[in-house]
Amino acid sequence: MKAVVLVGGEGTRLRPLTFTTPKQMLPVGGKPMIERVIGRLGSYGITGVVLSLGYKPDAFLKAYPDGRCAGLAIEYAVEAEPLDTAGAIAFAAREAGIDDTFAVLNGDVLTCLDVGELIRFHKDREAEATIALTPVEDPSRFGVVPTDREGRVIEFIEKPARDEAPTNLINAGTYVLEPSVIERIPTGRRVSIERETFPAIAKDGALYALASDAYWVDAGTPATYLAANLRYVAPPGPAVDIEDGAKVTSSVIGDGVKVGAGAVVHESVLFDRAVVGAGAEVTSSILGRGAVVEKDAVVADLSVIGDEAVVPANDQIVGGRLPSSNE
Repeated sequence: MKAVVLVGGEGTRLRPLTFTTPKQMLPVGGKPMIERVIGRLGSYGITGVVLSLGYKPDAFLKAYPDGRCAGLAIEYAVEAEPLDTAGAIAFAAREAGIDDTFAVLNGDVLTCLDVGELIRFHKDREAEATIALTPVEDPSRFGVVPTDREGRVIEFIEKPARDEAPTNLINAGTYVLEPSVIERIPTGRRVSIERETFPAIAKDGALYALASDAYWVDAGTPATYLAANLRYVAPPGPAVDIEDGAKVTSSVIGDGVKVGAGAVVHESVLFDRAVVGAGAEVTSSILGRGAVVEKDAVVADLSVIGDEAVVPANDQIVGGRLPSSNE
């Protein structure tokens, strides 16, 4: 079985980091996000992956020139223009010649979902399409999916008002689809699988869904991207220079990072070669590659500092974003 992994978005919510790097190539616990998504698929019988690309496709081609990623063979389908979710899936499946049951995954969703169980459920129900569901506190940012006792989807409601959602089970961004779904998706225009394709399949009684309480995070915002990284907290490696009196706690620290005397780094992600000056504080924030926080500066409250950007000495960035100087 093959899987289509959607990685074509521009990652606007994670700017300025994504000005230079596609979201799915950003590190999560020191490893590119895409490798954490793909790395678990082989154990579920997935034999190959088609990356549906749009934004900065060369970054993926350069990173995986031998056509393999996280132990699986990969193919590339590069959109000439954005086709939305269903359009991207159909384009990639047609490019790869998929003509059998296949999986689809959002490339920015990190999860411990048992994809094998989802595949078995799909086949047992003889479904045309099956969606993985996950519970959330606020379903208003997602597609809400009420089902009957057999798991058949009653309707597919994209981003309802919070007080109008009939359930807190939302589309978790992992699907199992039959080739007939591709035939439903027209070419030559943008098509949303959430707003157009899934509702049509549900109307025909052929859309099913399976709920899971497995770990799940859509790592597309500073808060969720930070949370995803903090699952992989480990002691700083030997290529990290932490001076006397500095405190680095509950953080993910890249190679070549320098933390000056008396500095504090807490619950943050520091990409390779980031520098935190003496007496500076970085809390609950993200520093891009080679970013510099100078002496006694403060970066806090989900701030995002772009690659090579400089926070001047004694300055404060709280809940803000700082692009690199060449952007």
